[in-house]
Amino acid sequence: MDLLLILRDALASSLVGSLLMALNAREAGKKVGVLITQEALAAVSVGSFEWPRELSGQELRLTMADRGGARGVPLLGRGEGRQLDAKGLISKAQEAGVELYACPIWTSLLGLEGKIPDGIQRLETAGLPGLIQDARQVVGTL
Repeated sequence: MDLLLILRDALASSLVGSLLMALNAREAGKKVGVLITQEALAAVSVGSFEWPRELSGQELRLTMADRGGARGVPLLGRGEGRQLDAKGLISKAQEAGVELYACPIWTSLLGLEGKIPDGIQRLETAGLPGLIQDARQVVGTL
């Protein structure tokens, strides 16, 4: 794998930024993976991603929707209610060939066995060090 991004925050901005970076790298021909851990794993499995306060106002939300939509980012809603679809971007990344992995440590700690969405690969604990070690470049922390 050329690039492994580690996503641990349940902020929609972190998810969008990481997945857009992964998509850009994939479009450049790189083999890319995203390891989903901690609160991001809880959000993708049983919760939701929230926007940080500084990015949650209506005017900014509409600007991000318009600019993101022009780049092919999925949107939720229409008109004045439109916004980026953070979880919808997961499907787009999967379709583009970005490999998504559920952190086995946090899967166990959070009791998420059987709750990880389809398309996100479940790792065994013994496989985690190899995934990280074999990546040419790792961005993020556990």
